[in-house]
Amino acid sequence: MEVADEITSAARDWVQTSLEQRTMAIRRSAGLLRNRREELARLITQEMGKVISESYAEIDKCIFCCEYYAEQAPAFLADELIQTDAARSYVAYQPLGTVLGIMPWNFPFWQVFRFAVPALLSGNTVMLKHASNVPQAALMAEQVLHDAGIPHNVFRSLMIHSSQLEPLYAHPSISGIALTGSEQTGRFVAQQAGAHLKKLVLELGGSDAFIVLEDADLAAAVKTAVASRFFTSGQSCINAKRFILVEAIAEE
Repeated sequence: MEVADEITSAARDWVQTSLEQRTMAIRRSAGLLRNRREELARLITQEMGKVISESYAEIDKCIFCCEYYAEQAPAFLADELIQTDAARSYVAYQPLGTVLGIMPWNFPFWQVFRFAVPALLSGNTVMLKHASNVPQAALMAEQVLHDAGIPHNVFRSLMIHSSQLEPLYAHPSISGIALTGSEQTGRFVAQQAGAHLKKLVLELGGSDAFIVLEDADLAAAVKTAVASRFFTSGQSCINAKRFILVEAIAEE
């Protein structure tokens, strides 16, 4: 794909930038998120549907993500000396190249920033295939990073359908894939990544149990159960989905 080729070219320049330059861009991203917090939170609520207080919290979490990794990147990426029989041995943390992120709609900004920020700081370029029902969030996340100084082809949001992703799995420019999504999608992407020997990170769905025992504080259990089931409009992998009650207190 043409975009993948453009990002490959940009990757050669991005990896040559200093860690200090990359860190400054991520710090500026945090500042832009803070300045645009109201606008971005309202966009999340309009596109995704969660209540506005949770949308504000999502943007705040993205700000924290940028600031945390900008602060910690020099330590995280420093060579790690190890003892061997050789005169000098160390583990070096080097960029892969281009990482393809396939992200879900339930946290339209957080899911992007949590994978893209450390990848960018590490010297990788990033291609984002966001969920098809949050296109404005995908473009706005891209705009924030570009406004912060991340070059155009270092981070790109792809306005394509999932069915158009298949050529990217095999593209030589793609060195790694990160997917957050369903088990069904995870199986397919894992097959594609394995066939083309791509590094892969999967975060798939869950079915968390909410267990209430006989000695529980029932008022607290009810309050927590409702909050857990309806958090993010019920659209989160860690929402309680199976309620298991001890028979003695079940009716109450």
